[in-house]
Amino acid sequence: MEEKAVSLLSKLISIPTVNPPGENYAQFVDAAERYFKSLGLDTEVLEVPRSEVASRCPECADHPRYILLARLGEPKIHFNGHYDVVPPGPQESWKITKPFEPLYRDGRLYGRGAVDMKGGITSIMLAVERATAAGLKNFEVSLVPDEEIGGETGAGYLARSGKVKAPWVIIAEGSGEDNIWIGHRGLVWFMVEVYGKQTHGSTPWLGLNAFEGAVYIAHRLQEYIRAVSTRASRYEYDDPRGATPTVTIGGEVRGSVKTNVVPGYFAFSVDRRVIPEENVEDVKREFISFIERVARDIPHKVEVKVTNVSEAALVEPSHPLVETLASAVEKVIGRRPRRTVCIGGLDARFFIKAGLPTVTYGPGPIGMAHAPDEYVEVRQVVNVAEAYLNLIKSVNAKG
Repeated sequence: MEEKAVSLLSKLISIPTVNPPGENYAQFVDAAERYFKSLGLDTEVLEVPRSEVASRCPECADHPRYILLARLGEPKIHFNGHYDVVPPGPQESWKITKPFEPLYRDGRLYGRGAVDMKGGITSIMLAVERATAAGLKNFEVSLVPDEEIGGETGAGYLARSGKVKAPWVIIAEGSGEDNIWIGHRGLVWFMVEVYGKQTHGSTPWLGLNAFEGAVYIAHRLQEYIRAVSTRASRYEYDDPRGATPTVTIGGEVRGSVKTNVVPGYFAFSVDRRVIPEENVEDVKREFISFIERVARDIPHKVEVKVTNVSEAALVEPSHPLVETLASAVEKVIGRRPRRTVCIGGLDARFFIKAGLPTVTYGPGPIGMAHAPDEYVEVRQVVNVAEAYLNLIKSVNAKG
């Protein structure tokens, strides 16, 4: 099956579905729909309303967003994958092949989107082909856009639409063949804005330096960071350091533009990662309250804006979905897969919020996502497809 996997995945990588702004989406969905129709599945294509796309990503407004649904029988399991990929970056950083000219070498298939996540989509396609050949049914598939810009106009729209008929969802993101992501951390992004009074650099006594106010707040934020870092999640993580909330300050800064100007405005971002045991509304209140308290010590006006929110999501490791998938995986790789929480964010949150237990399991290695010379291990693509096939057999056997 490796030869078939290489051929199919190469075709998918060759369609450069770069996001933003969302290129070649129609071409990809058309190719995938023809594939599923050839296997006897019923298909449906949804277009995400352009007004919704424009509200989330103004630069994407003129690029239609399509969601492909394919099903056979009365669905008992749903397989999901996102087909958009991040921009390839500088061409010179790609040493092995060009981003959209897939190359197979030493068991690896190289190209943008190989592991994130057209490798997972290939696993779904291979499993569906094997399932239909064996006369199996009662499953459905969705291929969505826009995971790389937050997912609201992809998996989010689909989950809210009520179109998913199966009670369980598997996302084929690259967790690695021996690892099931039972959930993921969330995030709240803040912008801390400090206002002073701009004046000429030769007369700083006439102004109020916003940068100095921001530095004071950033320094005091170490107290907040120390406090939240004492919290710990009870679940297992890929990296144990991800089991505590993390805070990154200064990823984005805004301020004055010239050396001889006392800045009247300065702002910096705060990226607060949220473990599943935390609630994002509580996180927002806690952080804003801390900044307001600290701001009383300086003469500057200080405002805090929330710029992005993504909830953590989790299915308990003992859930029947996790147990059934773990058994299906063990039959292929010969050992029980780990059950961990993803340190980053996933589309799982949308389906879980809609009341659909969801886990993530797909081919890796996970560390190559978004990287130059991105690749997926073809052996894992095949093994994951085999595990999906076992899962389809299992849910059908349970009636």
